Amino acid sequence: MNNVLQLVWLIPLLPLIGFLINGLLRKQLSKSLTSILGSGVILGSFVVSLLIFFQVKQGHTAVVNLFDFISVGKLSIPFSFQVDQLSSIFLLIITGVGFLIHVYSAAYMHEEEGQHYARYFAYLNLFVFSMLLLVLGSNYVIMFIGWEGVGLCSYLLIGYWFKNIDYTNAAKKAFVMNRIGDLGFLLAIFWIIGKFGTVSYGNLFEQVAANAKTLEGSAAIVGITLLLFIGATGKSAQIPLYTWLPDAMAGPTPVSALIHAATMVTAGIYMIARSNILYTLAPFTNTIVAIIGLATALFAATIAIKQNDIKKVLAYSTVSQLGYMFLGLGVGAYTGAVFHVMTHAFFKALLFLGAGSVIHAMHHEQDIRRMGGLKKYLPITHLTFLLGCIAIAGIPPFSGFFSKDEILAAAYAANPVYWVIGVITAGMTAFYMFRLYATTFLGQFRGAEHLHGHHPHESPAAMTIPLIVLAILSVIGGWVGIPEVLMKDAHSLEHFLDPIFAASSKFAHPHHLSHSTEYGLMGASVLLAVILIFFAIGRYSKRPELGEPTGFGKVLANKWYVDELYNAIIVKPLNWIGKFLNNFVERDVIDWTVNGVGKVISYSSRQVRLLQSGQVGSYVLLMVLGILAFFVIQFFVKK
Repeated sequence: MNNVLQLVWLIPLLPLIGFLINGLLRKQLSKSLTSILGSGVILGSFVVSLLIFFQVKQGHTAVVNLFDFISVGKLSIPFSFQVDQLSSIFLLIITGVGFLIHVYSAAYMHEEEGQHYARYFAYLNLFVFSMLLLVLGSNYVIMFIGWEGVGLCSYLLIGYWFKNIDYTNAAKKAFVMNRIGDLGFLLAIFWIIGKFGTVSYGNLFEQVAANAKTLEGSAAIVGITLLLFIGATGKSAQIPLYTWLPDAMAGPTPVSALIHAATMVTAGIYMIARSNILYTLAPFTNTIVAIIGLATALFAATIAIKQNDIKKVLAYSTVSQLGYMFLGLGVGAYTGAVFHVMTHAFFKALLFLGAGSVIHAMHHEQDIRRMGGLKKYLPITHLTFLLGCIAIAGIPPFSGFFSKDEILAAAYAANPVYWVIGVITAGMTAFYMFRLYATTFLGQFRGAEHLHGHHPHESPAAMTIPLIVLAILSVIGGWVGIPEVLMKDAHSLEHFLDPIFAASSKFAHPHHLSHSTEYGLMGASVLLAVILIFFAIGRYSKRPELGEPTGFGKVLANKWYVDELYNAIIVKPLNWIGKFLNNFVERDVIDWTVNGVGKVISYSSRQVRLLQSGQVGSYVLLMVLGILAFFVIQFFVKK
């Protein structure tokens, strides 16, 4: 085995060490030492990930066994890491983007107290460790450990400012909704063990490929893939388990960037991409995945159009873009989905960190109606944010164009209706992102009253340098996946990931498009996006929406009242049941029964103790009465 691949255990270990040191010594470490340690361990993981990536690119892959984790009868689950093309891509995304977010955090969180500052970095390190464990595990059980770890860390970081009850409620909401999805994932693992006797990817996928004809469309494969997808809907915020993600904006802005770009929400995409052969043999599940993904993309885009919180717009944008990725997975475009994960990590991290720079300059103001004209005050933030908006809008040659177009082309090949809805959603994405851009950066400055006459100022270098790096990646990051129609053999990412999806391709039913069709699809998508971009800029730079929305706009601003619906049909009934169980069953039944038994015993013991009077005459009388009772009982028993 390649010696460099043997170092893979260092990648998750370094963030774990950072978590332990910053967490245990949070009261002793200075802020500068905390940030250097917290960021340094992620940089170390990135360097090792880079070394491993180059080895994998040369064709070296391995399963690195560390120790036996569970061994029961014939079932053996090792604690081992899968080093291959898919995991190496995700390692670079997690550690690379994660490192930039850590550096940014050092400046963004500088106002925090020393021990809370260290607690924040400890949580960030633990978050990255959990995500690395998730993508490195060579079986579903190790993946599930990391899966639960990112769920825990999201709770800790969303509720980081725990004195604010709304923030802690948002953290609890994220935790509970993820548990619903996690139950599906856990049941899928048990079903896999029962059906195949293994959870290791290598053994499982070999069995499935060998029995593909028997398993294709079977109840077991459909059931397992549906349960795995339920887990993915929780982590990756798809209908109906998406409402936790916008509320996750309660955490610090760098946390939002980490959750939305480099960790957690990409977990569901990774899990389905890793399980690609299972899904290829379950066409019914694939249809469900595509429909749910497309519905989520469109639904979230409509909500984003009327949001005025700068982070909420980006949050619903993430939900929508994740829907695109699931659409790609559902139509069999696994490479396209992974490609969009990568490009989305670049421009969404950029947009969130850019939003953080704006919030920092506006003294924690997040309402875009109180901004405007920030272009001249924040030149670096403005330019990088604009590049991120162009990338997510899918304008060539920016990164988002190539990954989005690959998914839309595959969607058209599978079902033209998917493409129509997907293009409409892409147009809406361009519109709401440039509504956000124009309202925030163009026009007249409207925040003087909030800032008491002061003007915003550009963020420090620790915040702007990560913005510049991410902006460059947002521009050129898509060039690793230039489609065949534009340049022959230029889709290097597809060639790199071929070994991961090779088994699936044998059983898939691909649809090929002519070059003229592809050009037409690209042109229509880009033209619609450009028209809506110019419309949004012209409209909102001159006449931003400063009042409260009315009519249908109010419905969109209130997120289709889905939270209120969930509150009415789920939360309130559960709270009522809880109060009923507490006030009636607990107090009037259980407590009454337990206390009643105690009172009866206490009363009985007080009465029985009177028999022990110490008077001989009383004892003789009781003895005589006892003898008489005995004879009477015997007399009646004999009769």
